[in-house]
Amino acid sequence: MQVSVDTGEGLERRMKIDLPFEQIAAEVEKRLQKLGRSARMPGFRPGKVPMKVLRQRYGEAVHQEVFGELVESSFSEALMQESLRPAGMPRIEPEIDPVEQRFGYTAIFEVLPQVEVASLAGRVVKSPVAEISDEDIDAMVMRLRRQHATRQPVERAAATGDLLTISFVGTLDGEPFEGGSATGVKLELGSGRMIPGFEDGLIGACAGDQRTLDLVFPDPYQAEHLAGKPVRFEVTVETVEESVLPEVDATFVEVFGVADGDIARFRQDVRQNMEREMKQRLDARRKDAVMDLLLEAHEIELPAVLVAEEIRAMKGQMLETLGSKGMALPDGMFEEAAKRRVSLGLIIGEIVKRQGLRPDAQRVRAAVEENASTYEHPQAVVDYFYSDPKHLASVESLVLEGQVVDWVLGQVEVEEEVLTFAQLSESGPRPGF
Repeated sequence: MQVSVDTGEGLERRMKIDLPFEQIAAEVEKRLQKLGRSARMPGFRPGKVPMKVLRQRYGEAVHQEVFGELVESSFSEALMQESLRPAGMPRIEPEIDPVEQRFGYTAIFEVLPQVEVASLAGRVVKSPVAEISDEDIDAMVMRLRRQHATRQPVERAAATGDLLTISFVGTLDGEPFEGGSATGVKLELGSGRMIPGFEDGLIGACAGDQRTLDLVFPDPYQAEHLAGKPVRFEVTVETVEESVLPEVDATFVEVFGVADGDIARFRQDVRQNMEREMKQRLDARRKDAVMDLLLEAHEIELPAVLVAEEIRAMKGQMLETLGSKGMALPDGMFEEAAKRRVSLGLIIGEIVKRQGLRPDAQRVRAAVEENASTYEHPQAVVDYFYSDPKHLASVESLVLEGQVVDWVLGQVEVEEEVLTFAQLSESGPRPGF
């Protein structure tokens, strides 16, 4: 087998491989003979079909079969011979000339870039810290009360937070437009569901009132024919309901699993849940800071095939979440996030390899048990994860990322960033790394 490699643009490689004709011919002959022992063709007894006829009938198909198998095996062998690490599957261009007794192909593919782990000495990472105060617990209890609030009709003027039942007719240039009219719509003032000015225009209205709202659609807007256009809505307010918060009593806390109605224990449960959430958010923000630093410290040429694969994966995840598998989503929506994931995957992989990191068994166990603690039967969840190594793979991957974060923090200067629980809750972690 003869191999030659040409360097294309960027990470592209063109590997030309000439396969030994004698080996192919011998294998083809062997398979035709085996086929001849059982082949059935009109005019011939079973197993008595002449080899010449077999070659005419099956020769090309057998050649293709043998060629395909040799491409697969020889490609792997050639990669080892040339010390190349492909980033994805190759594109194969066959070069077959039976007359000249030449069989070969050119494999076109991208290789993984060489990643040199940069020195992180002197760099600074901000590590967030936070504590949960009694005021934070009070705020969380208030949020829970709002989530379990009931509504009751009122005769007063509507205010922010009230729930209105409305009917409306929208017109553009004096004519009703598609989607601009509805009846019996429930609208909470201040929710931001409607276009700017709509909800504000209903503050102060009472049940039975009619209001005319002259507004302008945002530009851009999802319905392009309405973007930036002035419209008029004739709105009828049918009912106004206010929110009634439940009292924090035994009946209320029983809803959250405190069977004996002990309010102090309820607040302790709330604190524990908040501490669990706080730890997750602190870890996520610290991880984001480390990943940002790694990206800043490394400049890597990315294989287009890996970015494309990541975009496909991210699309699939979003469509599955939305339950809209047939929806067309543009690649541009995911490109930057995909590049971030691919870059970090290459950097982290190199750090793991150079530092000889392996998922810490104790940390894996702790992560599994923490996850299981939120279920009704924690031990059953733990047993599930440990019943098959495949179930542990995702946990081990996250633990390994955490170990990389710890390694990076050991290389840099760490500055504490004091945050409140509210600040910590303002934004969640970024998707992927």
